[in-house]
Amino acid sequence: MSKRGPSTEQIHHPFRAPDGWDAVAVPVAKASTVLFKDTAELHRPRAQDGISYRYGLPGTPTTYTLAARIATLEHAQHCVLTPSGLAAITLTSLAFLQPGDEVLVPDNVYGQNRHITTGLLTRLGITHRFYDPLDVPAFEAMLSPRTKLVWLEAAGSITLEFPDLIGLLSACRARGVLTALDNTWGAGLAFNAFEVAPGLGADLSMQALTKFPSGGADLLMGAVCTRDAALHRQLVAMHEYLGHGVGQNDVEAVLRGLPSVVLRYRAQDAATRDLARWMAARPEIARVLHPALPDSPGHAHWRQVSPDAAGCLFSAVFRPDYDARRVDAFVDALRCFGIGYSWAGPMSLAVPYDLSRSRSLGLPWTEQEGGTLVRFAIGLEDVEDLRADLAQAFEVLKG
Repeated sequence: MSKRGPSTEQIHHPFRAPDGWDAVAVPVAKASTVLFKDTAELHRPRAQDGISYRYGLPGTPTTYTLAARIATLEHAQHCVLTPSGLAAITLTSLAFLQPGDEVLVPDNVYGQNRHITTGLLTRLGITHRFYDPLDVPAFEAMLSPRTKLVWLEAAGSITLEFPDLIGLLSACRARGVLTALDNTWGAGLAFNAFEVAPGLGADLSMQALTKFPSGGADLLMGAVCTRDAALHRQLVAMHEYLGHGVGQNDVEAVLRGLPSVVLRYRAQDAATRDLARWMAARPEIARVLHPALPDSPGHAHWRQVSPDAAGCLFSAVFRPDYDARRVDAFVDALRCFGIGYSWAGPMSLAVPYDLSRSRSLGLPWTEQEGGTLVRFAIGLEDVEDLRADLAQAFEVLKG
């Protein structure tokens, strides 16, 4: 062959890394086009369950490595990755619901899941009802032949009620209703979503890898895991329809975060419990919501399922004589806490919430308090620095 031009030499360069090379870090394989050895391989039917290298969208070796590790973290056999936690929720609902079906959703569900349920799913002819995750008899009465999917969330978004998972799952199992758990708070570490009790668990577990698995507050990604091969095939099919690819640099970042996820979870859990107890003793606070506190809604259910882990979130309900304007001033006065959504990153966060537009059934346990709620996400700062910051912000609140 005659000498080729420099562009051709770069595109068709013969060098390949030798077999047997290894390192701690997972190599990053980026691709849109995937090359086939020959036309026979091109025409071969693609795998319906396992790894399928046909195009970059389903995945590369890097993607499938992360999926396998997340499946292990979640005690599952199968995993698909999505561009965000919200995309994982959407994928799950669209994969298992059809026009005429009904989905039941906890009233304290993540806000964007509520938005999808009342918006997109309604437009597709899928009905919904919201249930109290602490009232199993009322939940059982809602189940009907049209109920095809039940969303669970532990702990609940913002207000952190811990649901009666055993009761809810038992009711669904008795009626053959599919269950999907938003396991972002637990991250596969607080409890096993597929073995909440002996022989009893969720059918699907999703989480936002944006949170604990990443830990860096610098990317978006989600995952849906299952132990059931047939359910996995349905997820993969919908995943293809939606074109849910993930960027390999983000995959690399999550892979880098996973080895420290247990250490970070434990450190943030311990700091959160410390500050939640301290906050509960403050005279300015009517109630602190944190599953490990005895008076927090669902505490007994938390002790059944997850007594050794409680995440990095707590919410504080301020006394009603401190109005929303003054609570905002308290949040603005914080210096170690950023004001922003998400959690499980290195920086602690604080966000005041108006729950009036994000609940359908009300919050009977807050009627006597009636004050403004602030959710705190505890990061990796020194606990004493966070405590001192909260103390000086309380002086601003009172002033």
